[in-house]
Amino acid sequence: MGSIETPARRYERTPFGKEMLKHFSIDPTYTELNNGEYSNSSPLPPSSMFGLGPVVLTDIGSFGSVPTVILNKAHELRKRCEGRPCAFIRYEYPAGLDKSREAVARLLNAPPETIVLVANGSTGSNTIMRNFAWNPDGKDEIIQVSIIFAPLGKMTGYVGELNPGKVRTRQVQLTYPLEDDEVVALFKAGIQASRDAGFRPRLGIFDTISSIPGIRLPFERLTALCREEGVLSFIDGAHAVGHLNVDLAALDPDFFVSCCHKWLFVPRGCAALYVPTRHQWMIRSTLPLSHGFIPTKDLDQRKVDGKLAQDLANGKNAFVHNFEFVAPMDNFGYLCIPESIRWREEVCGGEKAIQTYCVNLAREGGKKIANILGTRVLDNESQSMSAACMTNVLLPLTLGGDKSEGQHIVRARPGIQFTVVDWMMRKMAIEYETMMPVFFFQGAWWVRASAQVFLEVSDFEWAGRMLEDLCERVGHGEHLKA
Repeated sequence: MGSIETPARRYERTPFGKEMLKHFSIDPTYTELNNGEYSNSSPLPPSSMFGLGPVVLTDIGSFGSVPTVILNKAHELRKRCEGRPCAFIRYEYPAGLDKSREAVARLLNAPPETIVLVANGSTGSNTIMRNFAWNPDGKDEIIQVSIIFAPLGKMTGYVGELNPGKVRTRQVQLTYPLEDDEVVALFKAGIQASRDAGFRPRLGIFDTISSIPGIRLPFERLTALCREEGVLSFIDGAHAVGHLNVDLAALDPDFFVSCCHKWLFVPRGCAALYVPTRHQWMIRSTLPLSHGFIPTKDLDQRKVDGKLAQDLANGKNAFVHNFEFVAPMDNFGYLCIPESIRWREEVCGGEKAIQTYCVNLAREGGKKIANILGTRVLDNESQSMSAACMTNVLLPLTLGGDKSEGQHIVRARPGIQFTVVDWMMRKMAIEYETMMPVFFFQGAWWVRASAQVFLEVSDFEWAGRMLEDLCERVGHGEHLKA
């Protein structure tokens, strides 16, 4: 029958920076400064003076780049499947999928039987939220941070619609900059406020690294807090794998999702969904429900050491079996995970080397942009917020008020926050051949830049000059003429 295995090739160790570009398919005229996903669908602030209801901008997604050899690996698998579709999908694909799950499990230090692969982070989050078992007494509350990824925030709202009278959401407002102690204290206060109001804080949701703004949260301490308080923890780790160290055995969250296509150099879309065996009884359905579903009446519900006691003919537990085949889709990227991890080790020197370079570059690059613009980077005194491969820089734009040194005035009018965002990002893409998220946060405009192995400080200096030009043009009202 053959095998999807190919002889292992040795990769060339390459210095970080411009030389690394030879391994990627990025257009020579394009500067890739946005590795993470961007979602800007927040409502206008209550103090907006405009007298309008919530104005929502459509989500914008952008994702990591993939080494050319890894893309070719996916193409080879796709071609092999086209040559023998039924045999590949039925026999070869599951074998390759198991190896990918095991590779992710080693990277995250988790048992392979707790890891499955799904199309993206939103699919993983939706799978958890739509399967979660709420108590029927109507006292359950979701405790979530205010900078939650916008689509996940919408999902928690939808859960309330889907389970009327059973669950509601309580938001923990995080106004930055904050030290880690303050974030933990605020989340703990949110849990206590839920109890004081007569509710049951049931599920706590927070990020490893948030999307907008792109900052590291003290997710380890928040997970421990949830455990101490008897609250189940759901970590949105969309930016975790390939970005920072995550030890799930030590962390022991109740649910965890992370995208492999953002920072791990895996073709889109691919995400890891972690559910420890103690909760796998709850995750009853994939999205969509498919062949792997086993009706409750057919499951042996006896518990042995917190695990479902049934054994399937293929030797896998019901959780893994359920996600093995979820309708036909282009999921060849799933099978590229082991090759991507090996590429990172041989070409880049491994996870620690990548993380060290990118975090340092993000910090230095952010300072360069801020110096050019005459503004500042979003960070705290301990720099725990900036221990990530992304940086957030304040733009020299002022909403209303008097002109101050180095600032450009943006006259208040309905929806102006998003008008500026849309205009600046369109100009970046069309005129400058790049893209960085611009977003309105805490009453001001910010930009987020991502560091990656193929970037250097000079790229951030170039970005600073570009932003200086765009902000000056906004100050002249050009954004109103488009």
